[in-house]
Amino acid sequence: MKSVKDVMTSGVRTLNPRDTVALAAQAMEELDIGAVPVCDGQRIVGMVTDRDIVVRGVAQELPASTPLEAVMSAEVEWVFEDEDVDQVAAKMQQRQIRRLPVVDRDKRLVGILSLGDLAAKGHAKEAGHALADISEPARPTRSGQSAASGPAGGGETH
Repeated sequence: MKSVKDVMTSGVRTLNPRDTVALAAQAMEELDIGAVPVCDGQRIVGMVTDRDIVVRGVAQELPASTPLEAVMSAEVEWVFEDEDVDQVAAKMQQRQIRRLPVVDRDKRLVGILSLGDLAAKGHAKEAGHALADISEPARPTRSGQSAASGPAGGGETH
């Protein structure tokens, strides 16, 4: 049995809930990543993604100095480092999750497990199945379009 610890990315950059949206965006750009765990000490209290910044920050016209706790996702799925990687891959597929924080048995953050980790470290089949389910076309509701939609949802025309 291969455990999550065998394939996860360790040495993960974290931010504090009081750090700013601008700092998170800068970290994502610098590291070429789309999500950063938000921790209070070594305990994970949320995740902030590039999508969180755009949808909960930019779209709401919040300043770049807004603390992460205002835009982060506080309900975070996570896994233990000693869990079976095949079972975790199935969990990712079922719940349509691209990345999961990894914690030790004291619930301290020790890494991140992504679909890329699975694919690069011998679990390409599982990663492919998970990605196929995650990437199923969404059926968004278009009835309540924002003012930014303009004609045909493409923005305002002049």
